[in-house]
Amino acid sequence: MKEIFGFTHYSFFTEMSELALKHESFDLSLGLPDFDIDERLKFFLKESADLDTHNYEPLAGNPLLITNIIGFNTKRKNSISLQSNEITIVPCATFALYTALKSILNQHDEVIIIQPSYYTYAPAVVMNGGIPVYYDLEPDFTINWDLLKTCISEKTKAIIVNSPQNPTGKIWKQEDWNRLYELIKDRDAYLISEEIYDTYCYDDAEHYSSFIHPELKERTFCIFSFGKMFHTSGWKVSYMLASEKLTALFRIHQQYISYSANAPAQYALAKYLEVFDPSENKAMMQKKRDIFDEMLKETPLQIEKQAEGSVFQVVNFRNVSKTMTDVEFSKWLTIEKKVACLPLSAFYNSRQNSDYIRFSFAKKDEVIIQALEHLRKNL
Repeated sequence: MKEIFGFTHYSFFTEMSELALKHESFDLSLGLPDFDIDERLKFFLKESADLDTHNYEPLAGNPLLITNIIGFNTKRKNSISLQSNEITIVPCATFALYTALKSILNQHDEVIIIQPSYYTYAPAVVMNGGIPVYYDLEPDFTINWDLLKTCISEKTKAIIVNSPQNPTGKIWKQEDWNRLYELIKDRDAYLISEEIYDTYCYDDAEHYSSFIHPELKERTFCIFSFGKMFHTSGWKVSYMLASEKLTALFRIHQQYISYSANAPAQYALAKYLEVFDPSENKAMMQKKRDIFDEMLKETPLQIEKQAEGSVFQVVNFRNVSKTMTDVEFSKWLTIEKKVACLPLSAFYNSRQNSDYIRFSFAKKDEVIIQALEHLRKNL
């Protein structure tokens, strides 16, 4: 397989999804919803087609969308107070992460990546001339702050954090942001905070953004995703929060990579934010998590830590196989047992094995039920 900057050009995520399609398996491998979007979103998108929304929006984004982002974030339980010059509309979270890194990295600067992590993080660092420094979470997916501190050096330029996290479902709380700030406050280091599953915090949990922290805010690129919020990843519209200074720096590079995001979709999303109720979003996805977790109890697979947020559940498979690697088990489950998942080692740079697999519950209820019923009968 060809390598680019030391990374294979063909994602294991894509491979497993194609394997599921080939073998007609229930595909719980990727976080791509298989259910329809809100009809009101469709209405607003159709409405935008009749308006003058077919040319570039301003570099910052659609003014109405920016105004409604301010309103939406103000209404959070953990309110985020924003100015319009702190918001930039971008095509997607991956674009925002890449461009934020481009805005701050010099050759051979180090960027700390907390693993397990999404597969685009390290390539984005390398393509911008940086050096990834990997920190592995503890076996229970918590942070050992003393060990994380040892990863920080004079060369550290940034740290990438994802909360709620893919794949573990862990949520960073106010105390976590406080502890992170203590580690980097005396250094010229930035935070890339990907908070794309912010509306999926379950039970009594509430999203607490890094952008609320008064000191971290000045050195943070905070990334959100309408694609994840509204199940519209194909619309290619996300948004990023940063201080006025960092926003200006970001836009210098943004204008040369992708000047603006999907204009008709920006209008539709702006209108939808005026009627959107995030509690309904949360309740819907929490119900799916609970269906998945309850039905999984009737199989040999084991949940050690229930997902606090995101749309993923990590599962221990060692009651089924003591000998297979997680990659081998994932392929076996997909091909032989007709339910697709991802091996947790796919979220690490160097690990070739683990005791865990990851499922997505961002699926129709009936698909989750049918897949888990199939596992109950066949495992």
